[in-house]
Amino acid sequence: MRVSIAGASGYAGGELLRLLEGHPTFHVIAAAAHSAAGSRIDSVHPSLAPTPIGSMVMCESTPANLQADIVFLALPHGQSALIALDLLSANPDQMIVDLGADFRLSDKVAWERYYGGKHAGTWEYGLPELANQRSLISQATRVANPGCYATAISLACAPAVAARLVGDSAISVVAASGTSGAGRVPSPTLIASSVMGAMSAYKIGGVHQHTPEIEQVLKKLSPEDTPCISFTPLLAPMTRGIIATCSIPLSEIEGVNPIDLYRDYYKDSRFVSVLQEGLMPSTSNVVGSNYVQLSVNLDKHAGQLIVISTLDNLVKGAAGQAIQNANIMCEIEETSGLLQSGIAP
Repeated sequence: MRVSIAGASGYAGGELLRLLEGHPTFHVIAAAAHSAAGSRIDSVHPSLAPTPIGSMVMCESTPANLQADIVFLALPHGQSALIALDLLSANPDQMIVDLGADFRLSDKVAWERYYGGKHAGTWEYGLPELANQRSLISQATRVANPGCYATAISLACAPAVAARLVGDSAISVVAASGTSGAGRVPSPTLIASSVMGAMSAYKIGGVHQHTPEIEQVLKKLSPEDTPCISFTPLLAPMTRGIIATCSIPLSEIEGVNPIDLYRDYYKDSRFVSVLQEGLMPSTSNVVGSNYVQLSVNLDKHAGQLIVISTLDNLVKGAAGQAIQNANIMCEIEETSGLLQSGIAP
């Protein structure tokens, strides 16, 4: 099947190219960029120099150039909608996976508050591990790929929320991400001298853009409840990876076997591993892979479930998940091209 990528010069776009290079079914026919149009892929992503895809020349992001069986949009937030509109005007049945936020939220007020501008609409949400979501994705031609933090936190909380074990207090989340989560555009806060040897918090107090996305996911899992997230993101001195510690207040503790609950919920999800009791996840275990590791711990003293999740923000948090969704949409094996394990040490 022919695939094309808009935003191929960014980190997520480069990761799409890397993963698609080894995909047994998908074949990249166009890699589009803005300022890098006309450049060879390996001049922007030198790691791809030894591969055939590295010699491709990037083109401009026009509907004619992007025409393919499936299109990946790896663009900054707010830029996908215009290209998607042009693609769908040319072909209403065009299959698209958007890695940006443009079509994730169903609440236009939340979109305007957290992102600004006009709400473009809502596409099917592309987190296959959620209950019944694979079936919905398989019937969709347009899918909104989740955010990286939203993926880590939603997967950590979903089984407990779906089982209606969550108490009245907010779910408290402290999560750290590597610098690649901010994208490729240079920033004073992301230069090496600012990041090395330090960790810092940012966008606290419910203002992080993934907050309404996570709450939207959890509300769908338990419509009778109104789950609230208190989210503190941290910038960690590493290139890629996310580790999220989710403290979930429990309405009851007696009779709860959280590890069994989580393993049963994810029994059909190849990419989610619930670790043995006592084992702690590390970002180094999942770097370069589409896998998520969960550590599920019952804190009887505080009456909380402590779930720690780790993933690679550029793979399961972006490009790998987009390919996983495309596999489902195209009715091929969900794991195709994605079975690489994490790189450790």
